[in-house]
Amino acid sequence: MCSLLLVVALHCCCLAVLVRSAPVPASTSAGMNQEFKQAVERSKTLVEKILRDIPTVHGATINTPGLTLDPSSQQANLQMMVKTLGIPAAPVLKQLSETFTLDLCVNRMSQGVNLHKDLLEAVSNKLTGLTDLTSDLRDLQTQIGKMQEQGHLSSAEQYQSPDLASHLNGDYEVQVADHLSLKQLLSFCHDLMRSLRQIATLQPGL
Repeated sequence: MCSLLLVVALHCCCLAVLVRSAPVPASTSAGMNQEFKQAVERSKTLVEKILRDIPTVHGATINTPGLTLDPSSQQANLQMMVKTLGIPAAPVLKQLSETFTLDLCVNRMSQGVNLHKDLLEAVSNKLTGLTDLTSDLRDLQTQIGKMQEQGHLSSAEQYQSPDLASHLNGDYEVQVADHLSLKQLLSFCHDLMRSLRQIATLQPGL
């Protein structure tokens, strides 16, 4: 009798272990995760295109000597122009961690894309050749919005559009604003791509 009870007890224990180790059905979240990952991949594709296009756009729209995407001898003067024009710094993107969460990361992505879209749209009112790039930024913002929606991510940090247009009083200001916006966008997109690649490796169950 004792042996029979022992066998039954062991059988129950084995069943309990099997139940705990069985994979959780993903039917309730698989669609969400798949759409999230698709939005990540579309975002990566758009960022790659933007990175390829920035040097071409810069060359087509900038004709002021000394304004190059390479390190410039005018760096000190350009830093002063950043303040004069009121161009905000790009949001900082870091490796995902307990303190830099997915919510925060994607929210800063959204803010950064919005910032550079608004900067270039302000410049495009004074300068031609930026339409395709601003269109790509709008498409990228749409995909990041889908990431927030499908991942049920919050938007805790609020975005405030910069007032660049009121500072574009002459051709030089327009050229410098275009240069600074494109150069900052280039750097931000490199950070953005690194973050998207890390997010792409996340396991289901965001």
